[in-house]
Parts: sequence; C-alpha cells; structure tokens
Amino acid sequence: MAARAIDEAALWERLSQSRRVPLEPDWLGEAYSPGLSSSLCSAISEQLGMLGPRGWPVIEALIRRHGNRPDLVHAAGLCHQAPARDWLLSQLREKDSDAECPDLPLLEALSCWGAELTLTELERILEAAPQATRLAGLELLRFKAHQLNAHTLLQLCAPALADWRDPVTIAAIRLLQRRDEPCISDALAGLCRTGSDAAAAAALKALGCMATPRSQELLGTLVVELSRPQRRDLAMRQLQQQFRNR
Repeated sequence: MAARAIDEAALWERLSQSRRVPLEPDWLGEAYSPGLSSSLCSAISEQLGMLGPRGWPVIEALIRRHGNRPDLVHAAGLCHQAPARDWLLSQLREKDSDAECPDLPLLEALSCWGAELTLTELERILEAAPQATRLAGLELLRFKAHQLNAHTLLQLCAPALADWRDPVTIAAIRLLQRRDEPCISDALAGLCRTGSDAAAAAALKALGCMATPRSQELLGTLVVELSRPQRRDLAMRQLQQQFRNR
C-alpha cells in the first residue's frame, strides 16, 4: 500500500508539470493502470484525450486491454477524432435496445456528435427516466436541432418539458428558445401558465429573448391571464424590454 501511495504521488507530480514538460501519449499509456485510484485514472485519461489525434491510438489500445472503463470512454469523446466518434456510436448501438437506460458515460462522451444520432435513438434517450440521462440527451439534441423542423424538435423535447424536475425542463426551454417558430412560442407560453415557478420564469425569459410578433402577442396575453403576481410582473418586464429594444 505504501509503495502504491509513493507511485501515485510521483504520477500526480508528473501530471502537475505537464504544462512545462509536455507528456507523451506512450508514457501516459504505460502509466495508466486500473489498479490506480479512480481520480488518477481519470486524470491520465483526460490528458490522453486532450492530445487529440496523438492520444486516440493509445486510448484505443487501453480500451482493448482494460475494457470500456468510464474514464477511457470519456477520453475517447474528449479527443474529438472521427475514429473515436465511430467507436462510441458503435458502442451505443451495440447495447441492448431493450435496456432500461442508455449508458450515461457513452452519451456524455458523444455530446458534441449529437447530429450523428438518429431520431429514434434520441427519442429513446430523452424518454429515459433518470435526470442525468435526459440532460445528456438534451445536450445531444442541441447539436441535432439545426437539422430538425420545429414540430419534430418539440416532439423530442416533450418528455423534458413535462418533467417534474426543474433542471431538465429549464434545459429544454433553453434549447427551444433558439428557435422563433410560433409553435415553440405557444409551447413555452403553456409552461408559463402550468409549469413550476422556476420553469415559468425560464419560459417567460425565453419568450422575451425571441422578440418575434408571436412571442410579443403571447407575452401581452400572459400579462392579462397570469394570476400569480410574480409571473405576471415578469411577463410585463419581458414585454416592456422588447419595446425598449426596438
């Protein structure tokens, strides 16, 4: 145990000097071992991922040797290489489609490659119950949204918009507010009426950011309809802000 502690201390020291003395991928590959602490494995894997095209061959070799450990999966995503993307996608698609929940480390590693996923894959991820999985699905969808029409995007976001957990609902609102189609404005206005206080506030601010004729019309309606003073006042501020910015 003492020897291992000394070895880990030396590795941490070497990692801390990486800015002054760059680390070679082969050295990192040799230093990596599942027997190290999880934090040290993660640090080594992260360094490999940051080496991009030089790091991926070593990451791939480590995966073959030690399996799909979460820190190595994360490194595969971090290196942003096309072969790593293809490997991650193959791993996601080889998982049993009847599994209760997609593999979270894979989803997080794939985050910037959301455009590569099919609508069926995204739908399955966004319908999964765990909060972390839905948030990862929304991050994937952020990179796919430009390929989708407003109605399809709304359909995919529906489970998140109906989620009782504010972080999930608010993440979906922030994704949708980048689009200015009337149907999206209508959906956000619905949340202003029926959502939690946090979700309603996020939806009102999203309508304010849109600054379209439909969002202005809806804000004017909400100023009259909303019974809770806090929501009504926020709707008024968002509406006034739009007119001041004209």
